[in-house]
Amino acid sequence: MTDVADPGPEPSRKRGRWLDRIEGLGNALPDPVFILAGCIVVLVAVSVLAAQVGWSAVNPVTGERLAAISLLSRENVTRLLVDMPETLTRFPPLGLVLSVMLGAAVAERSGLFAALLGGGVRRLPTRFLTPAVFIIALFSHHAADAAYVVLIPLTALVFAKAGRHPLAGVAIAYAGISGAFAGNIVPGQFDLLMLGITAPAAQLIDPAYGVNPLGNWWFTLAIGVLFTPIAWFVTDRIIEPRLGRWSGQMPEGMDEADSLGEMSPLQRRGLMWAGVVALGVISLFAALVLWPGGGPLIDTAAEGPRRLAPFYGALVAGFMILFLGCGWAFGAVSGTIPSHRTLVRMMGEGMRDVAPYIVLAFFAAHFVAMFAWSNLGPVLAVSGADALKGLELPRPLLLVSLLGMSSGLDLVIGSASAKWSAMAPVVVPMLMLLGVSPEMTTAAYRMGDSIFNIVTPLASNFPLVLIISQRWKPDFGIGSMIALMLPYSIAFGLAGIALVTVWVSLDLPVGPGAPASYTPPPAIASVLSAAS
Repeated sequence: MTDVADPGPEPSRKRGRWLDRIEGLGNALPDPVFILAGCIVVLVAVSVLAAQVGWSAVNPVTGERLAAISLLSRENVTRLLVDMPETLTRFPPLGLVLSVMLGAAVAERSGLFAALLGGGVRRLPTRFLTPAVFIIALFSHHAADAAYVVLIPLTALVFAKAGRHPLAGVAIAYAGISGAFAGNIVPGQFDLLMLGITAPAAQLIDPAYGVNPLGNWWFTLAIGVLFTPIAWFVTDRIIEPRLGRWSGQMPEGMDEADSLGEMSPLQRRGLMWAGVVALGVISLFAALVLWPGGGPLIDTAAEGPRRLAPFYGALVAGFMILFLGCGWAFGAVSGTIPSHRTLVRMMGEGMRDVAPYIVLAFFAAHFVAMFAWSNLGPVLAVSGADALKGLELPRPLLLVSLLGMSSGLDLVIGSASAKWSAMAPVVVPMLMLLGVSPEMTTAAYRMGDSIFNIVTPLASNFPLVLIISQRWKPDFGIGSMIALMLPYSIAFGLAGIALVTVWVSLDLPVGPGAPASYTPPPAIASVLSAAS
């Protein structure tokens, strides 16, 4: 290690008093399980009231009237009790976390992760850890939610061994994965998903309009470039000084971290064989993509980047196989996995570590499912979009308003695609009438959707990050988590508003062949003019 950051003997209290107050208020809240249970009770009451008053909205695509449905209706009560096991097992983050942990637990307990990180940590100046982790977190968006399971705990370990506070490592990794989710160095599956939802909405106005699946690339790349120094500043100047000096005590079960970076000859040989396995897994997935005539991970019926959609979807399985295979190879050679029984035991221990998350996932899964059963999500989104249309603001302010509405909805509706599916048919045609391209509208929505991901306890991965943090500080509560991440949300929100405003004002291209403005074809220009 060439240098070690010294955040000072005491936390920077003068600058962090407002965060301390937020932390105190948040820690006074009950356990996340009971918060979710309370939210379910409130949701039931709201659904009953909304159904009684007849709250509804019209689906702009089908013309169907969407009405709020009481969760105490005969159908919903039956669904709640009969489908309870399936409601839990269908919760998307749960299957992802369990799948990845089967492999990650082996890679961690075999000592592979510690061996991989050790040499690099000892050679890398600690002042470069922050931006390096943030950039890696941006790339991790392609791995879906696997980064929560892998990158965040590893970053905490790296920061601890570098003499820095591990919770600062949790913060910067979480900020890059979730708080900057709108940013992407290279387009991936989420771009295809979001712009795929945008396309039919745009065709309501212009049936010939083709949405470019790379249509947000320049904007998402700019987010990555802009947010990296911001996240670096917030971490090193606000978060870490407030946390204070790291005590250096490792959590139970992480004793192997004491030898981080000091490898025996057997460990070096194990790394070599793990590398061979990694090349094999990568080669296998490359063959599944590049196989002549179209491999299993290529959608031969699609065109352009959409052809890679199956590949992006298979990345979770790829990570599980990669971690399992490499961890097994390393452990078998280094001696930490002497038999297949040890391998199975390590996988079981990994499941034990996520047991608290499974408890939380049960209540989170039912809250999300019941929100969908009540029909409040699409009604709320469509009604909000209609209100936005009535503001008649200039284009920059209109898009900032869309950003704000997206951020507000993110506090109660976690799924970005679910909200966009309901909002896009309203806001995309409406903004096209005002001269804003569908790609620019999508970019503004995505920017707003990511700001509060890291501070809302209702986010599906918030409990998981909280549990990871509690390994390093057992009394770390919900308020502590919110106070830790709120500076990032504020900084990212202000920067995102400025970026959207400048982008639209200068009419910069949002992506390759995707301008920020929309000019209708002459054949429908008169229709659009009349509609506006």
